[in-house]
Amino acid sequence: MIQVSNISLAFGGRVLYRDVNLKFTKGNCYGIIGANGAGKSTFLKILTGEIEPNTGEVSITPGERMSVLVQNQNAYDDNTVLETVLLGHKRLMDIQKEKDALYAKADFSDEDGLRAGELETEFAELGGWEAESEAKTLLMGIDVGEEMFDMQMKDVDPKVKVKILLAQALFGNPDILVLDEPTNNLDFKTVRWLEEFLLNFENTVIIVSHNRHFLNKVCTHICDVDYGKINMYIGNYDFWYESSQLILRQMKDQNKKAEQRAKELKEFIARFSANASKAKQATSRKRELEKLTLEDIKPSSRKYPYINFEYTQEIGKEVLKVEGLSKAGMFKKLNFNIEKGQKVAFFAKNSQILTTLFNIFMGKEKPDCGNVFIGKTIKITNLPQNNDEYFEGNTSSITDWLRQFSKDQNETYVRSWLGRMLFTGEENLKPANVLSGGERVRCMLAKMMLEQGNLLIFDEPTNHLDLESITALNKGMQNFRGNILFSTHDQEIIETVANRIIEIVDENKYIDFTGTYEEYMAYREKNGIKD
Repeated sequence: MIQVSNISLAFGGRVLYRDVNLKFTKGNCYGIIGANGAGKSTFLKILTGEIEPNTGEVSITPGERMSVLVQNQNAYDDNTVLETVLLGHKRLMDIQKEKDALYAKADFSDEDGLRAGELETEFAELGGWEAESEAKTLLMGIDVGEEMFDMQMKDVDPKVKVKILLAQALFGNPDILVLDEPTNNLDFKTVRWLEEFLLNFENTVIIVSHNRHFLNKVCTHICDVDYGKINMYIGNYDFWYESSQLILRQMKDQNKKAEQRAKELKEFIARFSANASKAKQATSRKRELEKLTLEDIKPSSRKYPYINFEYTQEIGKEVLKVEGLSKAGMFKKLNFNIEKGQKVAFFAKNSQILTTLFNIFMGKEKPDCGNVFIGKTIKITNLPQNNDEYFEGNTSSITDWLRQFSKDQNETYVRSWLGRMLFTGEENLKPANVLSGGERVRCMLAKMMLEQGNLLIFDEPTNHLDLESITALNKGMQNFRGNILFSTHDQEIIETVANRIIEIVDENKYIDFTGTYEEYMAYREKNGIKD
């Protein structure tokens, strides 16, 4: 168990937290969420002792071991891959080092023998004799093969280093596991493996992540960092979000009878109780959820953009057709027809392949051969992965920037669209060329809504966005009645939006599958298709 008592932290005049009291217990997985800059990662550093709070303390049950995902990829460059994983259990490696030093002594004494005996006992109790085998199993579980075990970390590809450091954090069955953005730069297969590992992990897990699907899959509790407080809620991310929104809606309708409000809450809780993320904990979580009352769930003060795509031009029979499309080094002879109502997720190992494909659809690049036919009723609007061309060198205000995409030039009207995307007051006067990455994407989304296209193309739309904006975008994509072509690393969007998958496996092969992402993964497994 790890307990936080009266923790407060301020930098200069800015208060991150005040009087935080939390308890993290065995068998639970806690997701730490909050707006960008709220102090999520800083809170993890307080838990691990890297940062001292202004007031309060963090206490851990005596004898329990904490393991932390290392962020510095070059920290173990002088070690082999296998050594790096084993170093995840420092005490075990210290014992091994002391043992080796004792047995190497030329004048091995009786006293040395007694000490060696003590070390051997502790070594065995900590699973030392199985350690190397466990480390190898972890590595192979995340597709780091035996041929890499003796490689120096400095010679390992950065994408593989991420996996190895993850294996290091998981190694040795730690009592408390602290993970800061563990799914960053991981492929889908490794993320799924990690989800299953954590679902079967019996100790305490504390995670910061922007991956909503991951939080929904593994978390039993959500800790919301908001306005100087950290509040803990039972359930996964979706439960926290939906319950908060439910209470917010009920608060806005003050005339609604208390009985009706209570009924809605009970129905809502019952729906989530039946979907506990960890089967072994489903019964206890259900009991906890059933005890919740209206007062236990508070509306979040977090603000969400309003994203709702609409179109005026109805979609005809022809949407988009690809015939014999080829681009050297990327794909050959692509042939497919997008039908009305389809929302297609595109996959490729190299994101540049999909960027090129989308640019060809938009007429920004030319293929080596083949054709793209766009239906006469189709109006495309897109969100590119790189939006520099829209902002760099543009010193006009974002109100004037957005006005160029609006039929209604009235300033109040244009500002109302910026308001939907959380730009208010003086922010509307910001020069377009000084916007942050997240602000740029929100402006681009406002542009897309104003353009009212009936075919939307998104190239990694969640880049730079916080959880609130990603959640709002996900809702907007789900509710859109037209066609969508998109690429994303956000698994929740893929699972809840796509009804067709097109994967460019390599230059000479692609898979076109009609169905959901879950059905596609089952198809891949059944047909032995490797990542």
